[in-house]
Amino acid sequence: MASQSDEPEALAPEQSASGLSGPELWEEVRMAPVEIALPGGVGLTLRAYRKSSEVTPTEVQIDEDDPFDARERAAARAADDEEVIVDEEFQALLAEGEADPDGKKADADEPDPADFEDEKDEADDQPADEEVPAFLTHKGRLLAFKSPESLVSFIRSGAPHDLAQLDTWATLAERVQSSDVDPQPDDRYELDLVVENLRGGHDSWDLPLLIAAGEVARDLGYALRLKPVILALSPGSPLDDLDESLRAAETGGMGGFFGRRRLKKIGAQQASLGWRSVIGKISAAVDWRD
Repeated sequence: MASQSDEPEALAPEQSASGLSGPELWEEVRMAPVEIALPGGVGLTLRAYRKSSEVTPTEVQIDEDDPFDARERAAARAADDEEVIVDEEFQALLAEGEADPDGKKADADEPDPADFEDEKDEADDQPADEEVPAFLTHKGRLLAFKSPESLVSFIRSGAPHDLAQLDTWATLAERVQSSDVDPQPDDRYELDLVVENLRGGHDSWDLPLLIAAGEVARDLGYALRLKPVILALSPGSPLDDLDESLRAAETGGMGGFFGRRRLKKIGAQQASLGWRSVIGKISAAVDWRD
């Protein structure tokens, strides 16, 4: 008869099957649970940051102005422009120096400055391998779950999604428990309150709420390939100017003073309408799961 000491100990609620607590598990797999409140409800999902070369964007219907394919089209056009028709007879004459207008052979050992310019231009055309956001998405839709249990059930199910390409996904699927799904305060976003808060006027604007909304909206716009959201929050746009002013006001001191002055010049109605459109586009791309 086995003694009580021979029986396996039950896992503590805050521990995963690997013995790691929730934060330790998420740090190991380089992902995090995220809670997003939208007009349609509050959903849990996952977010990760990886180099752009490590992830394939979610599959959506491509239009002519898709920002993710602009680089490929530009590179293809550049390649076409560089195509040269080679005349074999001319090349033979060139090798003998007879095609030189001055009747001189080109010095093969002397580098041509133009060659360096071409190499520089080609290097400038290469996209930077920057860190980009990736969410629990599938075919251009954000998968949002109403409870930790339903999220964990999906993670373990083997159903297709875009985070499955990450090298740490198998580890997460094997170890995660519902008790691990507890987003940190910085990973909780209340997009459902943004429009109402902006409509309340400058004096009632909740700076941390609006700044956090801008961060997650940019991430979602990129990850879901939502061109209207990307453009609405792009550098120099009215909503980007609002975001910069909010961040300046949040810093305090003289920077905060000038930030608050800039905020006073931003129309509350224009800002609320712009954000209403952004949140509407994001909401339309959510696939709610029970």
